[in-house]
Amino acid sequence: MSGVAIAINAAISVAAYCMTVRMIPRFREMFIKANLFGNDLCKKDKPQVPESFGVLIGCVFLVSLFLFIPIPFAFDEAAATDAITGGKPDTFPHDKFVELIAALLSICCMIFLGFADDVLDLRWRHKLLLPTIATLPLLMVYYVNYNSTTVIMPNFARNLFGTSLNIGALYYVFMGMLAVFCTNAINILAGINGLEVGQSLIIAGSILVFNAIELLLGHQVDSHIFSIYFMLPFLATTLALWKFNKYPSQVFVGDTYCYFAGMTFAVVGILGHFSKTLLLFFLPQILNFLYSTPQLFHFVPCPRHRLPKYDSKTDLLHISTTEFRLDDLNAPGRLMVTVLRNLRLISWHTKADGVVRTNNFTLINFVLVVFGPVHERVVTQMLMGFQVLCTLIALTIRYPLANYFYAKT
Repeated sequence: MSGVAIAINAAISVAAYCMTVRMIPRFREMFIKANLFGNDLCKKDKPQVPESFGVLIGCVFLVSLFLFIPIPFAFDEAAATDAITGGKPDTFPHDKFVELIAALLSICCMIFLGFADDVLDLRWRHKLLLPTIATLPLLMVYYVNYNSTTVIMPNFARNLFGTSLNIGALYYVFMGMLAVFCTNAINILAGINGLEVGQSLIIAGSILVFNAIELLLGHQVDSHIFSIYFMLPFLATTLALWKFNKYPSQVFVGDTYCYFAGMTFAVVGILGHFSKTLLLFFLPQILNFLYSTPQLFHFVPCPRHRLPKYDSKTDLLHISTTEFRLDDLNAPGRLMVTVLRNLRLISWHTKADGVVRTNNFTLINFVLVVFGPVHERVVTQMLMGFQVLCTLIALTIRYPLANYFYAKT
């Protein structure tokens, strides 16, 4: 009967899309009156654009799933038998019900905290701490319902560790770090029209494709159905937001949406038992994080905003830059920039006074280093195309290559 529940979920998702499309234009002026707006710096006239619209999208998503809560259990055979015959109440799937509620609680917390970040401009240490706290309900439910902390080892490691290895509490540390990474990774790879929403659309679609493949193979059916319940309304509301956030943006999404999207992905990855596969769909975000590491950890000077520079004469984006003296960097910083320079992954210009000027270390700026000044719409399209390519690579790793490394011996 899960097929009926998925069909109802899909119908609710379509309704959520229609509702979101109607609501966004009506709330634009309300957000501006509340001083929730910013100037689009990559446009000639720098128009005022309402921001923090992630809170609206998150609310529609939550309402959709609140309406859906009774549906899976109404079609659960054991629960339906209890309702008809008055059977024992302990046949109701309490574990599934608690999973659903805990997942919604974590997502709701991140929407609230993301909106607080948009309004209060929280510091980076808070952005690392808050997702960890919001993940606690998920980890608690995982502990009560499963508490499986065993990792299957690849063939080449089985002589050393055996077929599987129980890593205990480290597994919960990994899942907590996964939530922190997902909520911040989208936020780091952001700043131009449509990029945050575009990459989230592709990741959500990738997860749904993976869920469908696993259901066809008959693997962990309940877990992937659970993931579909969340991904369909997320995809619908995000697709509606994309209509207004793509170039030229009529609304900005704010940190609220980045946190909401990241936590939704973390929820299905953790409770759907495919957290490692989820990371494969985040390959561009992982590469962006690694590329940004010298500045994120202040080995290299990091300005508050690392967005590309806009040239109003040509309507093109140019790299944004940072400056430093090589001798002023500590040893790790000098090593990092030397490696990046030798690999030609950064621009490099030494001025007469010995000050080095290089691009800020983001994937957006890297595109501009490789391809030169490019229009904003084209940069977004390039990065979304790269996201799709990484999805194909991820599925290749997950199936043909994984079957090779984890083949039975």
